[in-house]
Amino acid sequence: MIGRLSTHDWLGFLRIVVMAVEATLGYFGLIRARYRLWDTLASVAMRLGNIASNTLMAAVVAAGMLAAYRYRLFDIPQSEPWAWAILFVCDDFTYYWFHRISHQCRFWWAAHVNHHSSREYNLSTAVRQPWTGVMAGTWVPWIWLALLGFHPVMIGAMTTANLFYQFWIHTEAVRRLPRWYEYLFNTPSHHRVHHASNPRYLDRNYAGVLMVWDRLFGTFEAERDDEPPEYGIIKNISTFNPLRIAFHEWAAIGRDLVAARSWRQALGVVFGPPGWQPNGTGPTAKNLRAAWAATRLAA
Repeated sequence: MIGRLSTHDWLGFLRIVVMAVEATLGYFGLIRARYRLWDTLASVAMRLGNIASNTLMAAVVAAGMLAAYRYRLFDIPQSEPWAWAILFVCDDFTYYWFHRISHQCRFWWAAHVNHHSSREYNLSTAVRQPWTGVMAGTWVPWIWLALLGFHPVMIGAMTTANLFYQFWIHTEAVRRLPRWYEYLFNTPSHHRVHHASNPRYLDRNYAGVLMVWDRLFGTFEAERDDEPPEYGIIKNISTFNPLRIAFHEWAAIGRDLVAARSWRQALGVVFGPPGWQPNGTGPTAKNLRAAWAATRLAA
């Protein structure tokens, strides 16, 4: 039976082993790693729900990607190293924009927010994944790769590799890596910034693997030793209930839609940035960063 385990099974087993090692070393004070039992169990439950929802929606995603592939511009071979190299860059570029939109559009934020809901930062945080992402259409940005000529199997393999890379950067055990690596690639330091709720760090460092996109599009922020990241979201939900973690933002959107007084407000509630309010003064990342910057100038 062991020999018949799939790649996903092996990756899942490896994640569990590495999480256990990190938690054990952290417990004995050998590395910086803080685990709370119920928080970790909530993250694992989210991952199990993510696997179930992705499995249920797999046929929809496959049909969409294969339909796009039928109209491909080129026949890109699966056996050529150059094809995989180009796909790596294209996939990472796509991930950056998917991730950025997931923070700046409340509709996709409702699916993504659960990943940021833990107030701890350890390897278990990496497995706290959404139940509603595929249903919300977060796979659609990758369709252009199929239209370009990359086979859906190649795209699936590359997105899996990209996400697997991101697993190990969810840790406080690694402070800094060599400067050249920190400049080129996503690291624990860069991703701690991304998970922080400090105004300085809000909506920064969307990278999957390559930091070039954040540096190019103005969303890079370096971690500062004099301002440690405070993990969580702007309004923490303080629960370990997987159902609430998965659906609390969707419920909030529903309440705000009921209270909306116009179509403009309804569209802002759903597609505006998280925290959007009709008068423009809501606690959006942009407004919170601006208020923080103003206090610094006044100091």
